[in-house]
Amino acid sequence: MNRTLVIYDTTLRDGGQSEGISYTAEDKIKIAKKLDQFGVDYIEGGWPGSNPKDIRFFEKANDLEWKNAKIAAFGSTRRANCTVSEDKNIGLLLKAKTPAIAIFGKSWDLHVTEGLRTTLEKNLEMIYDSIAYLKEKNKTVIYDAEHYFDGHKANPQYALETLNVAVEAGADCLVLCDTNGGTIPKQLEAIIEHTRAQNISASYGIHAHNDSDVAVANSLQAIQQGFDHVQGTINGYGERCGNANLCSVIANAALKLKIPTSKNLDLKELTRVSRYISEIANIPQRDELPFVGNSAFAHKGGIHVSAIRRNPKTYEHIDPALIGNHQRILISDQSGRSNVVFKAEKMGLDIKGDNDNVKKIVDHLKELEHYGYQYEAADGSFEVLARKATGEFHPFFELQGAKVIIEKREESSAYSEAICKVRVDGVVEHTAADGHGPVDALDKALRKALEPFYPSLKQLYLVDYKVRVLDSSAATASKVRVLIESADNDSIWGTVGVSENIIQASWQALVDSIRYKLLKEMKKIAKKGGTKSKPVR
Repeated sequence: MNRTLVIYDTTLRDGGQSEGISYTAEDKIKIAKKLDQFGVDYIEGGWPGSNPKDIRFFEKANDLEWKNAKIAAFGSTRRANCTVSEDKNIGLLLKAKTPAIAIFGKSWDLHVTEGLRTTLEKNLEMIYDSIAYLKEKNKTVIYDAEHYFDGHKANPQYALETLNVAVEAGADCLVLCDTNGGTIPKQLEAIIEHTRAQNISASYGIHAHNDSDVAVANSLQAIQQGFDHVQGTINGYGERCGNANLCSVIANAALKLKIPTSKNLDLKELTRVSRYISEIANIPQRDELPFVGNSAFAHKGGIHVSAIRRNPKTYEHIDPALIGNHQRILISDQSGRSNVVFKAEKMGLDIKGDNDNVKKIVDHLKELEHYGYQYEAADGSFEVLARKATGEFHPFFELQGAKVIIEKREESSAYSEAICKVRVDGVVEHTAADGHGPVDALDKALRKALEPFYPSLKQLYLVDYKVRVLDSSAATASKVRVLIESADNDSIWGTVGVSENIIQASWQALVDSIRYKLLKEMKKIAKKGGTKSKPVR
């Protein structure tokens, strides 16, 4: 099979219509650069006729060199009441100075008569004039047949006429759009078969929305029926329920259907691209996203873990490294011995044949989870727990006492101050610090006390802080679970604390975070042939 799948990314335009996303022009440039490095073929920058922000994006994009992708502008066919050369939106498309232009026209007679309020014949003229005019300007023209599948269901003859006209005008690709996302794969298959049977000579593409939760399935169905152009967004962002998730489409097409993409597309960067764009969009990446999600290759059940330790294929449909992800073993009250042994080995603890220590860790883990602890996202706390249970824990410091003062001052927000006393190798350090809240103050006071002994703590920073009420029926006396995500220059880790007192729960998670960081430094020193981490003062 001699074909290459063209990847057309519309994260910046369709994805920007997702609820909760509002890109700046600078955000869009950052995302476009990442997509270009990744190796997609087209990046749809936006609709220059819709807002000044998109115009600024195209101005900036024209000053940059694009290594792999062509930038595309997006817009509609000319209006019914003017000539194409006089149409303002067509003029703005050309002003964007992109090598490619995606232009959409109406395929559904309902939209022609009720949306555009024009005649069916007039709509055909609008499609022809717009494409022909842009081709005269030496543009690659991608024709998006909007609402094609709904239009074909309602009036197949007219929907097909719109495609014929687009081809006659010189369109480089016909993209059939399931704009409302209501078509299911079997319907889509039949409509594609009927369309292709008309012998309309063209390159075909698919643009699927996810309102019926089958956008990826529909995209793959079209690809299997010979379409060589696919549109979608990273992480499935888009209006309403989103668009086809290109992460899943690309991975399935390349790894399952064995259809090659551009040689410049780096599949191993897929997970990194997904997470980068979620950060720029300021939308937390869904853990359960297929292929690229944090939970995509996470294993919790003990039987599963026992099997994948022997052969990962038993419970993993692909090698996660192929798309830049990795296997994770979760620790919970459902964990068996295999989970604990696997995690311990990853931490450098050899307890495979130590039945007593394995049982001790498993029993303690289940007891703590019954109390409210959860270790699935708290690898840092789990390592501290495991090392304590096996006697291989280095405490680094001893807490002598801590106090938090919260004071409400007139005409100002509450003031928080923390006082902390710790002992490190016989030396007592007594510090105080204020913060934006009691937890921030505690964190600053503890770091202030410890950094003279352990300068590496200056690299430690907070990524996220979450609080969950475990028993709302207890009202303000409810037990809470605090999950803290911390990071340094090398990695990110989670720690957990549980208590009826939110300050106490936060303190537990903070201390575990610092101790995990120091454990990491101790292991680094040991690898270099040194001894246990010692205070520097």
